[in-house]
Amino acid sequence: MEKVAVLGAGSWGTALAMVLADNDHDVRLWTHKQDHANEMNQRRQNEKYLPGVHLPEKIVAYYQLDEAVKDVSTVLVVVPTKAIREVCSSLNKVLDHKVTMIHGTKGIEPGTLKRVSEMMAEELSNDLYNKIVVLSGPSHAEEVSQRHPTTVTASSTNLKEAEKVQDLFINENFRVYTSPDMIGVELGGALKNIIALGAGISDGLGYGDNAKAALMTRGLAEIARLGSSMGANPLTFIGLSGVGDLIVTCTSIHSRNWKAGNLLGKGHDLAEVLDKMGMVVEGVRTTRAAYELSRKQNIEMPITQGLYQILFEDEKPKAVVDQLMTRLRRHEMEDLSSILSNRYSTQSE
Repeated sequence: MEKVAVLGAGSWGTALAMVLADNDHDVRLWTHKQDHANEMNQRRQNEKYLPGVHLPEKIVAYYQLDEAVKDVSTVLVVVPTKAIREVCSSLNKVLDHKVTMIHGTKGIEPGTLKRVSEMMAEELSNDLYNKIVVLSGPSHAEEVSQRHPTTVTASSTNLKEAEKVQDLFINENFRVYTSPDMIGVELGGALKNIIALGAGISDGLGYGDNAKAALMTRGLAEIARLGSSMGANPLTFIGLSGVGDLIVTCTSIHSRNWKAGNLLGKGHDLAEVLDKMGMVVEGVRTTRAAYELSRKQNIEMPITQGLYQILFEDEKPKAVVDQLMTRLRRHEMEDLSSILSNRYSTQSE
């Protein structure tokens, strides 16, 4: 039994706190709002983010960060990408001992183009952790909270740290694999949100399953092209944090990114969509970052570029999708060859 602080009481943070509680750990679930903490402690519910779900007694909610992390052995950060730096900076002031540091956030920071673990490493004192571990994979919070079978990946450059996290979370409903490819696991989890926006737009336009299957397949090629150019193992993208996460996010009614795209495809503008969602849609922010990354890496990403035009340049969804479907002909195997070429050239550098 361990004491674990989960920082971020949204749907995913709460669901992961439930997994830890099921494993008999003492869980401190931190939110920055006092009334939110009071609701969870008194009513045993997190009505806004996981309506109808009963919170186990092993979960205690906190709104003061110093109390939440006191004497814990593990800290799990599950806040939106835009809040990562602020939360980690605050941790430096209140955490006075070394912990196992995990994050479950899927995104890339626009401007710096940093992955979440890189943002954390820049903000956190080196004395507070050994190596950061990322927890990622096809895992909707709604299903995890219902204890439906789920499988994810714990990844770190330090295998022992990844195995610690594996042991912390694994149970009969929540299976955890380990991977050394942190770059691939983080990029797969972040970039699939862009393709999910596209899948939602396609569905909102009424284009059907054939179009969505093509979009997902070509989207996976884009993810692998960019990821391999940055040092990821291409095989990661046919695993849980690649194609697995892509499938669940592009096809599920629980997917915020699919829902947002669906509303865009039906003619709503971005500001209206984000207002309707009421929760963070990471794919919007990640689209900007991935577009910038593709230009920096000189990687062709037509779907990402098209979504960038829809989100930030007011292009009409139908015009962009039609343009994608009429692009110049090419051989499908060219993508595989270029991905593998990037991988091996990166290894040799």
